[in-house]
Amino acid sequence: VQLQASGGGFVQAGDSLRLSCADSGRTFSDYALGWFRQAPGKEREFVGAISRTGTTTMYADRVRGRFTTSRDNGKSTSSLHMNNLGPEDTAVYYCAARETGHIIGGGDFYYTKASVFEYWGQGTKVTVSS
Repeated sequence: VQLQASGGGFVQAGDSLRLSCADSGRTFSDYALGWFRQAPGKEREFVGAISRTGTTTMYADRVRGRFTTSRDNGKSTSSLHMNNLGPEDTAVYYCAARETGHIIGGGDFYYTKASVFEYWGQGTKVTVSS
């Protein structure tokens, strides 16, 4: 899997933004996905996750209700819809993948720890001005 994140930019507080994560490989549907972000001078933090089937999602408390992730396995893409952005959301956003295709019954598995993800995209920068 080769991930490419895109869609970042400069927005105003209260605006919305949609990030995309595309995979150029052929086994996208075998991977659970995660979204993470890293603000300047801070640790990388979990934002959201989605199982390989798309049936299960999980969000960090600070974005729950504002951010939504989805995926289209037919197009090998995932999206992170971000609403009501604030300056605290300024960061580089990353998508990541962990293979779960070999796990029987693992279609609903999701992960929130960065250390368990095997593949990472290059990141896309989001800047929110107040």
